[in-house]
Amino acid sequence: MKKVLITGAAGFLGSHLCDRFVNEGYYVIAMDNLITGDLKNIEHLFPLEQFEFQHHDVSKFVHIPGKLDYILHFASPASPIDYLKIPIETLKVGSLGTLNLLGLAKEKKARILVASTSEVYGDPLVHPQSEDYYGNVSPIGPRGVYDEAKRFMESITMAYHRFHGVDTRIVRIFNTYGSRMRLNDGRVVPAFMGQALRGEDLTVFGDGSQTRSFCYIDDQVEGIYRLLMSDYTDPINIGNPHETTIKEFAEEIIKLTGTDQKIIYKPLPQDDPMQREPDITRAKEILGWEPKVSRAEGLKKVYEYFKSLSPEELQKKEHREFLTK
Repeated sequence: MKKVLITGAAGFLGSHLCDRFVNEGYYVIAMDNLITGDLKNIEHLFPLEQFEFQHHDVSKFVHIPGKLDYILHFASPASPIDYLKIPIETLKVGSLGTLNLLGLAKEKKARILVASTSEVYGDPLVHPQSEDYYGNVSPIGPRGVYDEAKRFMESITMAYHRFHGVDTRIVRIFNTYGSRMRLNDGRVVPAFMGQALRGEDLTVFGDGSQTRSFCYIDDQVEGIYRLLMSDYTDPINIGNPHETTIKEFAEEIIKLTGTDQKIIYKPLPQDDPMQREPDITRAKEILGWEPKVSRAEGLKKVYEYFKSLSPEELQKKEHREFLTK
């Protein structure tokens, strides 16, 4: 049985990756410090003999005894509400955490896939964004703690690949949605869903003309899996190229949920990107991948998930008190 280490395993994306690799017959070591992740996302896997959980911060030395075939590094706050509250931890997991896991991959001769982000493109001046675009990022802006952590992650990953011959993969993840997202994590899909289910007006930042492209979780996991199993070592965009404005998206949510809330407008946060759409030519050609789930179909599934949450979860405002260093 091949063994895979998944960091950030109790988070939204990490937990779905745990499911996929368990279903593929792997022995899964799930690692998370639970600063933004939640054990309830993976508790259904705890009874399995091929699954184990380690409560650990990858910014500190990581040791896994015995053989290790694959590492998927998904440990990081991923929403603005989180990484703006814990900027130092965000920078540390992207730098020190990545360094520790690359060192582990080198020692074990394991293949490592690191989770980068569309945020490496910043507020893009090129549209749609292809992998050869270098980005438009403010390193000293409030969002820079996430953007630059991921850009450094890519740089050190390529350095380990070129200098040490480590077998590496880099995925640039665009907006993804699905079950197990936190309603209060600040990202647009759970934010709008939560507001609609609570009977609140939907909050749009700016005038709503900024665009996003939303990829359903099953499609995202499939793309990541195909990249890991490929021989391609440069970054690859995985996302849905079907773009929509935030205002149009809010109107879709109101229609889907059958609510009659208004859309209210607030100032746009600093450095918030105005356009976000992946060029997935590379993923199509190299991985034979493109998203299959339409936004209408995916949103129905997510709506059913959020409707199933308890009233307590629906009203929850804060994830937890962060202990900052």
